[in-house]
Amino acid sequence: MALSSTPIFLFCTLSYLLLSSAQTCSNYTFASNTVFSSCSDLPYLHAYLHWNYFPSTRQAAIAYRASQNYNGWIAWAINPTGAGMVGSQALVAFHNTNGSMTAYPTSITSYNPSMLPGDLSFQVSNISAEYTNNEMAIFALVGPLNETSVDHVWQAGSSVSNDIPQMH
Repeated sequence: MALSSTPIFLFCTLSYLLLSSAQTCSNYTFASNTVFSSCSDLPYLHAYLHWNYFPSTRQAAIAYRASQNYNGWIAWAINPTGAGMVGSQALVAFHNTNGSMTAYPTSITSYNPSMLPGDLSFQVSNISAEYTNNEMAIFALVGPLNETSVDHVWQAGSSVSNDIPQMH
């Protein structure tokens, strides 16, 4: 799934999404008690994007959450080079083989990506994940980004094998 955004990283993107979507996620409480000033219902996959934007650093603290069963995975990404999945710089989360949540960055270089952990083309830190009430959530601090516009995409899959998310 993809949406286009406008200048200054996520601020304009997220402002647009906030104004154009239903506000059913605005009172959500994360298990970690993390608080976000803004959120938006995304149009597909029962997914939501929460954020705090910091204009002075061009960074955003984000939480992407989506409905998902215990054995599945979720991903949220920014595509700094174009629209769509290929070229996206993703954050992925799932339950690993010991049962704890795992979250890491990965680059989506094709329609059959490795989904292995890797570096992104922009800074990302404080990556974590949680699973509560059949929802997975990914948390991260993203940026700064210098692009004047970005696309973001999100996806989910139903299986993980050997701690690697499988095709959706």
